[in-house]
Amino acid sequence: MGKIEIKEERCKGCELCIDVCPYGLLKMSVEVNHYGYHTAQFVNGNGQKCTACKFCGLMCPDFAIDVYK
Repeated sequence: MGKIEIKEERCKGCELCIDVCPYGLLKMSVEVNHYGYHTAQFVNGNGQKCTACKFCGLMCPDFAIDVYK
Protein backbone atom coordinates (compact mmCIF):
# COMPACT_ATOMS: atom_id res chain seq x y z
CA MET A 1 0.00 0.00 0.00
CA GLY A 2 1.31 3.43 -0.94
CA LYS A 3 1.12 6.92 0.43
CA ILE A 4 1.15 10.22 -1.46
CA GLU A 5 2.43 13.47 0.01
CA ILE A 6 1.72 16.70 -1.84
CA LYS A 7 3.87 19.76 -1.25
CA GLU A 8 1.12 22.37 -1.28
CA GLU A 9 3.55 25.28 -1.61
CA ARG A 10 4.71 23.88 -4.99
CA CYS A 11 1.36 22.75 -6.41
CA LYS A 12 -0.20 25.03 -9.05
CA GLY A 13 -3.44 23.09 -9.39
CA CYS A 14 -2.88 21.86 -12.96
CA GLU A 15 -4.88 18.66 -12.19
CA LEU A 16 -2.56 16.45 -14.27
CA CYS A 17 -2.05 14.12 -11.30
CA ILE A 18 -5.80 13.77 -10.84
CA ASP A 19 -6.29 12.77 -14.46
CA VAL A 20 -3.51 10.18 -14.42
CA CYS A 21 -4.36 8.36 -11.14
CA PRO A 22 -5.83 4.98 -12.15
CA TYR A 23 -7.77 4.71 -8.86
CA GLY A 24 -9.07 8.28 -8.54
CA LEU A 25 -7.30 8.87 -5.23
CA LEU A 26 -6.53 12.53 -5.83
CA LYS A 27 -8.92 15.48 -5.90
CA MET A 28 -8.73 19.26 -5.76
CA SER A 29 -8.88 20.83 -2.32
CA VAL A 30 -11.30 23.56 -1.36
CA GLU A 31 -8.59 25.65 0.30
CA VAL A 32 -5.94 27.57 -1.60
CA ASN A 33 -2.19 27.71 -0.99
CA HIS A 34 -0.26 30.94 -0.38
CA TYR A 35 -0.11 31.57 -4.15
CA GLY A 36 -3.89 31.34 -4.44
CA TYR A 37 -4.05 27.96 -6.20
CA HIS A 38 -6.38 25.12 -5.29
CA THR A 39 -4.03 22.20 -4.70
CA ALA A 40 -4.30 18.48 -5.21
CA GLN A 41 -5.26 16.40 -2.19
CA PHE A 42 -4.73 12.68 -1.50
CA VAL A 43 -7.91 10.79 -0.60
CA ASN A 44 -7.18 7.12 0.07
CA GLY A 45 -10.72 5.79 0.16
CA ASN A 46 -13.69 4.64 -1.88
CA GLY A 47 -12.58 1.03 -1.42
CA GLN A 48 -9.43 1.70 -3.46
CA LYS A 49 -5.89 1.81 -2.16
CA CYS A 50 -2.81 3.55 -3.49
CA THR A 51 -0.44 1.04 -5.11
CA ALA A 52 2.48 3.50 -5.26
CA CYS A 53 2.51 3.34 -9.07
CA LYS A 54 4.06 6.85 -9.07
CA PHE A 55 2.11 8.00 -12.14
CA CYS A 56 1.04 11.15 -10.27
CA GLY A 57 4.60 12.02 -9.26
CA LEU A 58 5.92 11.44 -12.76
CA MET A 59 3.20 13.59 -14.30
CA CYS A 60 3.64 16.55 -11.92
CA PRO A 61 5.55 19.33 -13.75
CA ASP A 62 6.45 21.05 -10.46
CA PHE A 63 7.79 18.03 -8.53
CA ALA A 64 5.16 18.65 -5.85
CA ILE A 65 4.32 14.98 -5.25
CA ASP A 66 6.26 12.36 -3.29
CA VAL A 67 5.07 8.75 -3.40
CA TYR A 68 6.02 6.26 -0.69
CA LYS A 69 5.47 2.53 -0.55
